[in-house]
Amino acid sequence: MALTPELVAYYAQDLEHERLREGRNRLELWRTQDVLRRTLPPAPARVLDVGGGTGAHAEWLSADGYEVELLDPIPLHVERAARLPGVRARLGDARRLPVPDASADAVLLLGPLYHLPERADRVRALAEARRAVRPGGLVAAATINRYAAVHGTIQLGHYVRAPERQAALAAATGGVMLSPGRGFTAYFHDPDDVPGEFADAGFPEVGRYGLEGAFWLYGDLDDWLDDPGRRALLLDAQRVMESEPSLLGVSGHLLTLARRPL
Repeated sequence: MALTPELVAYYAQDLEHERLREGRNRLELWRTQDVLRRTLPPAPARVLDVGGGTGAHAEWLSADGYEVELLDPIPLHVERAARLPGVRARLGDARRLPVPDASADAVLLLGPLYHLPERADRVRALAEARRAVRPGGLVAAATINRYAAVHGTIQLGHYVRAPERQAALAAATGGVMLSPGRGFTAYFHDPDDVPGEFADAGFPEVGRYGLEGAFWLYGDLDDWLDDPGRRALLLDAQRVMESEPSLLGVSGHLLTLARRPL
């Protein structure tokens, strides 16, 4: 990640630990989990979780029997993730991975590309993931979709506030968003631009999965997620539509998967 003082200060507030573990953001967690459980090599494969934060994904991967190493540039995140059973955690930058070539069976970038506004840095991070994964191994990268800020601020009722509206519209038109009140820059992808970045990093073929569909915009989403039966129906419904090209950009997040050529 591009470690600006503003980004470090934001994550030093320890706001990331609960982000995927509670509320409506659980849909992103469970859908990421759903896609990866269908595409990762069988455990006990070695998974490198790059930019893994406090270990929201490393936790379930380790519980599933994977050998997990988490890298993150924020010391607080590394400290928290290191407490998780079976997870090795240390400091690391997605653009300069401190691991040998072809040393992982899968490399996950489920956050770093959000914080790399320069295309060259994003391609470099993907190329590093390609270097670190074995031939035939999986690389998965999450991106925020271009119009997610507009959708999200309207859903939350914040679009009426001029600073948040202007930031959301800036992301929608140019991809770069300076988050009001947070002070750091985030990058929002046009879904059709992601395959080109993967191609430039050495991945000629990709699969794309819309994580939340339109469901993340529903007012009663928490009710669905809190009820195990309704939650299963919701996840099944999105699985049917997850790679429909006309719907990819509706999701808040896109998960793109590729395999290192043999």
